[in-house]
Amino acid sequence: MDKEYLDTFESGLLNELMKVARSLGMLGDTLLASDDIDDKWREFAPEYMADAVKNVNSYPEFAVACAGYAGMAIAKWWDEDWGRHHSAKFASLLGDRGFDNMDDHIMTDILGHKLSSTEAGVLIKTMEVLAQTTWTYIRHSSIEAGTADAFHALSRACRCLYKVGAAMQLKKMGYRFQAVNLNRLPS
Repeated sequence: MDKEYLDTFESGLLNELMKVARSLGMLGDTLLASDDIDDKWREFAPEYMADAVKNVNSYPEFAVACAGYAGMAIAKWWDEDWGRHHSAKFASLLGDRGFDNMDDHIMTDILGHKLSSTEAGVLIKTMEVLAQTTWTYIRHSSIEAGTADAFHALSRACRCLYKVGAAMQLKKMGYRFQAVNLNRLPS
């Protein structure tokens, strides 16, 4: 599988996930992003993928959904105090049972939502829908399971969920893109 196919796969999946997140009221028309947040995925991806691959056969949706939770956590840290959090290690996203309860740890300890809260329920359901959408997209692609190509597609899919999770959190915190008329700026 070539890079062009993977780029097209990733772009198509990202557009699909954005459409779903928009329909749920979790995103606007633009994918909010920051180079700092994107760079953190590049740093975390090898460790994340090692855990995701171990879980993908038994818990496929969970294996990809945790990338969305990671995106939300990093966006929260970026807004809160990036000077303090920029050097955080991947292990800081893991729960007391490691990858197995990463979602709960991020929801309660980083995002600050009780698992029984309405807000947590909405986020959890959103991540479930996004993870199911991801697996439907993967299954409808021409990627053969258990191959190196499947690993690369899974990696790209996790990156998409990470970006969408980060964008959802940025939107929740009030970030938005706004057009600026440079002709109207004071000199």
